[in-house]
Amino acid sequence: MTDTTDTTPVNNAPAAKVVGAPRRSGGRAARTAARAAPLPTDMRPIKAGMSGGRYSPLTDEDVARIHEAALTALEEIGLVDAPQSGVDYMTAVGAIMGDDGRLRFPRAVVLAMLEKTNKAITVCGRDPKHDLDLSGTRVHYGTAGAAVHVVDVHGRNYRESTVQDLHDAAKIVQQMDNIHFLQRPMVCRDISDNREMDLNTIYGACTGTTKHVGASFTEPDFVADCLEMLHMIAGGEDKWRERPFVSNSNCFVVPPMKFATESCEVMEKCIAGGMPILLLSAGQAGATAPAPIAGAIVQAVAECLAGVVYVNSIKPGHPAIFGTWPFVSDLRTGAMSGGSGEQALLTAGCAQMHRFYGLCGGAPAGIADAKLPDMQAGWEQMASNVLAGLTGLNMVYEAAGMHASLLGFCMESLILGDDLIGQALRCVRGIEVTDETLGIETMREVCLKGPGHYLGSDQTLGLMQTEYVYPATADRTSPKEWEEKGKPDLLVNATARKEAILAKPSDASLDPVSDAAIRARFNIHLPA
Repeated sequence: MTDTTDTTPVNNAPAAKVVGAPRRSGGRAARTAARAAPLPTDMRPIKAGMSGGRYSPLTDEDVARIHEAALTALEEIGLVDAPQSGVDYMTAVGAIMGDDGRLRFPRAVVLAMLEKTNKAITVCGRDPKHDLDLSGTRVHYGTAGAAVHVVDVHGRNYRESTVQDLHDAAKIVQQMDNIHFLQRPMVCRDISDNREMDLNTIYGACTGTTKHVGASFTEPDFVADCLEMLHMIAGGEDKWRERPFVSNSNCFVVPPMKFATESCEVMEKCIAGGMPILLLSAGQAGATAPAPIAGAIVQAVAECLAGVVYVNSIKPGHPAIFGTWPFVSDLRTGAMSGGSGEQALLTAGCAQMHRFYGLCGGAPAGIADAKLPDMQAGWEQMASNVLAGLTGLNMVYEAAGMHASLLGFCMESLILGDDLIGQALRCVRGIEVTDETLGIETMREVCLKGPGHYLGSDQTLGLMQTEYVYPATADRTSPKEWEEKGKPDLLVNATARKEAILAKPSDASLDPVSDAAIRARFNIHLPA
C-alpha cells in the first residue's frame, strides 16, 4: 500500500493546560517542538488505506437474506434497456433475454461472474505516491457529485459553478492530507458544449491534482477525444494503460432496474480504453428505490451485480468498483436527505455487502443537507463519514464539500472537511492495546515517583504525534487565548487557507510542451 500523505506538520495549536500543575522548565517548548517536527511516513497517526470493518450494522443472517433477495430480483425481475452490444455480451455468458425485453440473470451466472471479478484493485494517481489500494477493508475518502452551484460562505449566496471552480477544488484537494482522491464534485456550468465540458473537466481536474481523478462522460462519441487527452497527459497510450489515473464514474443503471443505454455504451468504450469503472447505482429510497433501508440496499446490490456481469462479460477482471449509491428521501416532501442518520446506515449497510462479496466498493457519505458549513453540516457530514469508515468502505465518495443535498459545493467546507475526515480516520484506526499503551510502568513512575501528571513523561512526548490527530483549521484554544488572538472565526480561517493555496501555482501543472500540445488540439477554457 502506497502512503498518500506527506510529512507536513499538522498544526501548531498550543497544548492543553492543566490547572494547578507545577511548571516544568522547557516542558511547553519541548511539546511544541515535538509536535512541529515532521514525522516519518510510517509514524503518522492516520493515512490513506487504514483498515476499517469494526462496525457491522447487519447481522450475518441479514447479509445472507439481502444477498438472496438480490439474486432473486436479478433472476425473476431482471433489467431492461441494455444496448444491443450489452445484450450480446451478457447473453453470451448466460443471461436470458425475455419476451418482455427484460434481461434476466440466473444466479449461477451471477456467482460465476463474481469469481472473475477483480478484488484487488489499485486506482492510480498521476503521482504514484497517491496510488490507492482498494483491497480488503482499506478506507479512502474523497470528493464526488455533480453540484451545479458554488457556496459563497461570506455572502451566504449560491452561484453557478465554473471550470475555474473545479480546477480550484482540485488544487485544494492536492494539499489536503485526508482527502485522498478527487472525483468531479461540480459541473462546469460555464461551458455549454457537452464535449468541451467533458474535456475541460479532465483538464481542470488533472492540472489541479496528481491524486486519482474520477470523471463522467456525457456521450459515447466523446470518449475517444477524452482518452486522447489522457494519453497526451500521460505521455503516450502505453503509459496511460500502464497507470490509468482517471476512472469513469458510470451511472450505468436508471433505478429501478433499468440499464441507462447511453451510459452503458460509454462504459463499453472506457473498458476498451483501459479506464477503471465505477459501477454507480444511485436510487433514492421511497422514490426510485424501495423505502425500507434494507430494500434500498437489495436493489442497489442487484443493480451493481448486473454491472459485475456486464463488465466481466466484456473483459474478465477489468477494474470495476462496486458503487452502491442509494440515497434517502425525506418522505414528508420526497426531497433527498443525504445528511440523515438513515443515509449513514444505508451507506454502512452497502459497505458491509461489499465486504461480504470481497469486492472493491464505493458509496456516498459526508453529504450535508445544510446550505452552509454550520453546525447542522457538521453533524450531518460526520455521522455518515464515521460509519462509512468504521464499516470498511474502500472509497468514501462525496465526503467533503457537498451541501444542499449535492446541489452546492463549498471550498471552505472542503478545507474544513480535511479536519473532519482526520477525526473520522482516527476512529477508523481504533485503539491499540499493547503493554506500552496500557501504561502500567508509566503510571507507576508518575504516581509513585513523579510530579503527579503525565504532561512531561517520555511516553506522552513520544506519542503526542503518533497517537493523536491535531486539526489544521479548527480552534482548540482556551476562551482567554481565543480572545487574545482576536476571536478567530472558523470560516474566516478556512477562507484564508483557501486563498493561500489558490495563490500558489498548481503542483499538478503539465510541462509547457504537453500543455501547449493539448491546447492546440482542444479548446481549453482555463487560462494558460
